[in-house]
Amino acid sequence: MSSMNFQAMPGKVIPLQPYAMKRRPMRVLYVVSMFPAWSETFIVREIRALLDAGVDVRIVSLRRPRNDLVQKDAAQLLDRVSWRHGWWHDVRAVAGMLVRRPALTLKHPVQMLRSMWKHPGVLARSLITWMRAIGLLEDVRRIVPDHIHAHWATYPSTAAMILADHLDGSFSITAHAHDIFLENQLMPQKLARAAFVATISEHNRIYLRLRYAAAHDARIEVIHCGVPLEGRSLPAPRALAKPPLLLSVGRHDEVKGFPILLAACAALKARGIAFHCEIVGDGPLRPMLEKRRRELGLENEVSLSGALPSEEVEERMGRASVFVLASTRARSGNMDGIPVALMEAMAHGVPVVSTRISGIPELVRDGETGLLVEPDDAAALAQALERMLCDHMLRSRCVAAAQELVQRSFDARTEALKLHALFREIKGETDAEKVADHHG
Repeated sequence: MSSMNFQAMPGKVIPLQPYAMKRRPMRVLYVVSMFPAWSETFIVREIRALLDAGVDVRIVSLRRPRNDLVQKDAAQLLDRVSWRHGWWHDVRAVAGMLVRRPALTLKHPVQMLRSMWKHPGVLARSLITWMRAIGLLEDVRRIVPDHIHAHWATYPSTAAMILADHLDGSFSITAHAHDIFLENQLMPQKLARAAFVATISEHNRIYLRLRYAAAHDARIEVIHCGVPLEGRSLPAPRALAKPPLLLSVGRHDEVKGFPILLAACAALKARGIAFHCEIVGDGPLRPMLEKRRRELGLENEVSLSGALPSEEVEERMGRASVFVLASTRARSGNMDGIPVALMEAMAHGVPVVSTRISGIPELVRDGETGLLVEPDDAAALAQALERMLCDHMLRSRCVAAAQELVQRSFDARTEALKLHALFREIKGETDAEKVADHHG
């Protein structure tokens, strides 16, 4: 006899649709630290691609944004966002859950205390994340997600794991850079509990396998944070601007190596090479960079533009002669993953120069899709920039190969569809379990 369930009605028999056959769009809940965030436009692109693929994406933001300035693409998603309610709401929610489900509610803070007691700052923020996740639990119940996904293996994935445990559901993580290079926030537990861990480079996958025993049995997939290419025509080769524009984009953070770039610019100036360098971004190191620019006498050659809307960054890309990112390993051990800004430049037909660190060589292949130097070597960086500016054949060859690589392996839509396939696989498994339970 068929396993399909039937219900008798006068004159006919009508099959009852099992859960797995219901035609509701898949609903995925994204958990992020703050939405919208200027530095995480790649998450917005990923969500847009999933929405276009028919996924009903909802978003939980553990913090409210700090200002009212919102990128256009992010603004279109604001009606899908749930933000935390406030301290008193969180406290009441935790108190209620301690009464109703004390063992489950205390499970995660106990894990945090055991693994993070040597790092009181991280422990305190993790406990705050626990409270915020419990405070958002009723909102999430109303959303009824089929799956929960978190970007970053730190506080967002902690919240995602807590929510998944309380809902008896599935969750997954996208791991990037500092969240695995510097942090260990319940990573063995997350690796064991997550349906899968996506990470942005093969370098990161190897790193996780070497660092955590739990990673050997975990499903770890490489899914790049790509750039949108659909509908974008390849730019024609461009002549060098006069003076040539060296463009660098990134947060003013130690890992971006901006002091090394300034030293390289001083070396170019000393050689009599005409150029203008524009550094787009902001962050805690800006005062130091301004001071260093003055000390090197580069006020006319280097501009620090601050953070700019994506449209203005695109305009700079359209004029750039070379895109340069002097990524380095910070004293803390932190470093870049595969910077999206490099992908953007390559997609725009801008030749790139960067450093051999982390996953960057997976994108910038020395002499093929760009030029690479060792990190912290200002002289080598200046030489590579001069070579890229002066060698027309090298520029043309690298631009063509870079565009082909980005189209093949770093297209935001293609990478998001890989994530979509994993979500569908998980939903298929959970639907099958629910049908089995229904017939059990």
